[in-house]
Amino acid sequence: MQKAPKKFDKVLGLTFFKLMGSGGNNGFSKMLNVNVYALHCVWESEKHANDFFERSDTFAEFKNRITEVYTVFMKAIKAHGAWSGTNPYDTQSLTPSGPVAVITRARIKLRFLPKFWRQVPSLGKKVDQVKGSIFSIGIGEYPWFMQATFSIWETYEAMRAYAYEDPLHLEVIRKTRELGWYAEELFANFIPYRTVGSWKNIELHLDKEILDKVFYDYPQ
Repeated sequence: MQKAPKKFDKVLGLTFFKLMGSGGNNGFSKMLNVNVYALHCVWESEKHANDFFERSDTFAEFKNRITEVYTVFMKAIKAHGAWSGTNPYDTQSLTPSGPVAVITRARIKLRFLPKFWRQVPSLGKKVDQVKGSIFSIGIGEYPWFMQATFSIWETYEAMRAYAYEDPLHLEVIRKTRELGWYAEELFANFIPYRTVGSWKNIELHLDKEILDKVFYDYPQ
């Protein structure tokens, strides 16, 4: 994780990447989960992505150190905000008809860290119980102040219902706007269309029943 960024800078077709750790419990704890990591990449083409995952010496180094890997291929359909000063996604005009993935990302102003962390664990726990939620995990570039959330929803409508109707989520949004917690933030929607690998030794395809069964039993 520490040495990889310089190698990623040289990967052909890779336009943006982030290496991230995860939190404990369902990912929204202040405690770290040292067993689960995320690599988020934006590619010029799927061919570039496949070449990297299948033939790259850089990714081969990761595979030598892991017990399991699960990859979700996605197409961005909506994105606003910035991540490290840029919006890395070229969105496509596609209408979601099945599962939708969401990435929310924020860099928290240091003076607001205590207030932020009083809210997030309870909010993250609530997501797992929301109708239409398949999976969610808290990830981040740096512990506690550079945070991101990756979630998968049964439908676009289920995701929007949570984002704009859930009282706890709306309260966090209100405080975010009023107090200005974030120095930078980004929100993006994706259509997941292909999966490779396994999660907890089960091959996960974009089938709601399989995703439900495995992701709801997320390892603590």
